[in-house]
Amino acid sequence: MSVRRILVVGLGNPGEAYRNTYHSAGHIVLNALRNQMADTQPSFKVARHGKKSTEASIGPKYSFLQSPCVMNVTGTWFARAYREHLIDNGLSPAELGVVLVHDDLEEELGVVKIRDWARSHRGHNGIKSVNASLKADPEGKWARVSVGIGRPVERERASVSDYVLSKIPRHARGILEEKGGAGLLAALMDLERKWEAS
Repeated sequence: MSVRRILVVGLGNPGEAYRNTYHSAGHIVLNALRNQMADTQPSFKVARHGKKSTEASIGPKYSFLQSPCVMNVTGTWFARAYREHLIDNGLSPAELGVVLVHDDLEEELGVVKIRDWARSHRGHNGIKSVNASLKADPEGKWARVSVGIGRPVERERASVSDYVLSKIPRHARGILEEKGGAGLLAALMDLERKWEAS
């Protein structure tokens, strides 16, 4: 059965204080992609998804959702939003592609890579929370797309935490938006081809 819709969820922390931080790279890149697809993908608007007010862009093929939850507890909302999406669109799991977009400390700034859904979370609390709340339906199409944010020289937990929650300088945000948006678009095209062929 072919994929009829694709649900793309950007991970990040909510609120003005965290909107422009490295940990919200999933939000930033998904918004950049929406801007690149302005002819076919509507602007983000607040709507109810997963029982929470969520920034959403619902187009003819893609549903873009920005997670409204603190990273560590994203999973419960994600699971609800996924199930709602199936019901509201009259889809079986096999007809919905699911893509989770998240920041990645192990890649250089703006580098986008497709990751297998079952691949290790490598300590990412958002992915851990999603995995704990939702088991991927074996009939469905699932993927993660990571967005590189670089890494601080010091690797102890406190330094990493401070880094991912720090403000992104303007030039670095520009790289994220340009390279990340284009990379995410290419990743979605690759996933669609792979899913249609399987």
